[in-house]
Amino acid sequence: DVQLQASGGGLVQAGGSLILSCVASGFTYDDYIVAWFRQAPGQEREGVSYISRKYYTTDYADSVKGRFTITNDNARNTVYLHMNNLQPEDTAVYYCAAAPDDPNFSAWWLRLATLYDYWGQGTQVTVSS
Repeated sequence: DVQLQASGGGLVQAGGSLILSCVASGFTYDDYIVAWFRQAPGQEREGVSYISRKYYTTDYADSVKGRFTITNDNARNTVYLHMNNLQPEDTAVYYCAAAPDDPNFSAWWLRLATLYDYWGQGTQVTVSS
């Protein structure tokens, strides 16, 4: 049974930090892209960052570049999103997602949520001003 388990959300003040975790069970991340998306109330789901363990690549949405870092722990089959200098506009439910890795889609990983086969349940991040 394939599952993604996202955790680590919470309430922080502006300027604070959080680390989100996404643990996979039922498959390994070796051949998969893992991404973080977020969705704020009344807004569309937005791609935040992705990591390719196979091709050693990462990418970030412009809105989080320089503040967020995506990493992976092979031994724990876990992907992390390190979020620093959080701002109220980062408030959203954050989801992790996985899709079979394919370099032909490198320009689309943060744009098309429909590319992803597996989704975690979401974790709420709230940033107060």
